[in-house]
Amino acid sequence: MVSWPILSVVTFLPTLGALLILLFVNGSDERKTALSRYLALAVSLVTFAVSLLLLKYFDPSDTGFQLVEKVPWIPKWGMAYHKGVDGVSFWFVLMSTFLTPICVLSAFSGITKRTKEFMIALLLLETMMIGMFTALDFILFYLFFEAVLIPMFLIVGVWGGPGRVYAAYKFFLYTFVGSVLMLVALIAMCFHAGTTDMTVMIANPVFPRDMAMWLWLAFFASFAVKAPMWPLHTWLPFAHVEAPTAGSVMLAGVLLKMGGYGLIRISIQMLPEASAYFTDLVFALSIIAIIYTSLVALVQQDLKKLIAYSSVAHMGYVTLGIFTMNTQGLEGAMFVMLSHTVVSSALFLCVGVIYDRLHTREIARYGGLANNMPHYAFAFMVFMLASVGLPGTSGFVGEFLSMQGAYLVNTWVALLAAVGVILGAAYMLWLYRRVFYGPSDKPDAAAMPDLNWREYAMFLPMIGLILWMGIYPASFKDIMAPTLDKVITTYHAQFGPGGLQ
Repeated sequence: MVSWPILSVVTFLPTLGALLILLFVNGSDERKTALSRYLALAVSLVTFAVSLLLLKYFDPSDTGFQLVEKVPWIPKWGMAYHKGVDGVSFWFVLMSTFLTPICVLSAFSGITKRTKEFMIALLLLETMMIGMFTALDFILFYLFFEAVLIPMFLIVGVWGGPGRVYAAYKFFLYTFVGSVLMLVALIAMCFHAGTTDMTVMIANPVFPRDMAMWLWLAFFASFAVKAPMWPLHTWLPFAHVEAPTAGSVMLAGVLLKMGGYGLIRISIQMLPEASAYFTDLVFALSIIAIIYTSLVALVQQDLKKLIAYSSVAHMGYVTLGIFTMNTQGLEGAMFVMLSHTVVSSALFLCVGVIYDRLHTREIARYGGLANNMPHYAFAFMVFMLASVGLPGTSGFVGEFLSMQGAYLVNTWVALLAAVGVILGAAYMLWLYRRVFYGPSDKPDAAAMPDLNWREYAMFLPMIGLILWMGIYPASFKDIMAPTLDKVITTYHAQFGPGGLQ
């Protein structure tokens, strides 16, 4: 038990930091830049430290929502400021607080204009993400879900590359259209259930069959854009290429997980019959995403685009694992999301390191970097091997469990998913060979220095986390497994004795 509102503190500490920067960081440009950087770093580190207390207060054996905070908000409409975490949302909160100080550090060199405003946007984005993962009132969930768009739109549109305006609007329009459909579905669900309390709808997922089908499609449209699933993924490569490094890290590390989280929390838990009905559709889209985007990644000449397409492929394992609705598949999907949060973020940070030195992401402009940047080459190798799912790294556990779950449901689906693992190894190893081996025949690339203290501070925690997740996955699974088992049991209970066949 905890006697203070820890979830609210973790959620709004970044907002407090943003207000401090807004009100008290003034003076010359140099002073504002330095103060805003270090204040944002301090606030994000304090937020991460406070969030670690969740490990102390959270009871893995309790499959319900814990650390619940509930205050009436608009009693006339039954709305409340209602927050809590379970084994599904727990790790997403910690991953959000873990990544933010690393993003702040990466922005020390990557952001040189309007640094004060950038740090404010980054801290507000952290608040919105944690708020979404801990919201237990549907209206509160939607507000945080939508509010994420604003700082992310600004980060891409203001601090991005030459095509930032097009990329920002494409990102905004795709996610906004999906969100409008979700709003309509949300209103319909709340009116039918007579409450906005998500815990009530999870405990009693009873909606008329026809209504449930339309509701599922509306929510799926929104979550599929966020995930992103093929063919709604086309905004992602543009957003990644144009976003600054910190923006790409937050986008890949946390924002994409909002789709997977929504599919588990709403589609599976609140609309089980419709989820079962559309399972084959999700399997088909997931397999296309895994194979097609892996093939597209193979022909990329831009470092960021290649990693962006690999993200779409990895998220295909997430949607595949979720809809297997067995223990292996669902745990695998969660593990893929957690691993992808660290690995894809680290790969985008790696791209940012050499982009800051040479100001290009063209793969052909590099070569032989292992000679003059051996420590950077080692860090990239760890992240690359985790991305291809080498045993002993975080990437292996999730993909193995997802495919095992798929095999138990459909052998052909598992076989096709395995093709994606081979393609993933092909494009990542090919990328590594072109960038780090061969002759160092580009004088500017050969003159690039190895990692500095700030880059070590970014990469070392991520390498440690990747190895920890790969060598001792039980420390993560033990917290999520009881909740996931309850999700699966409740889901199959909707279909009578014997479960869903």
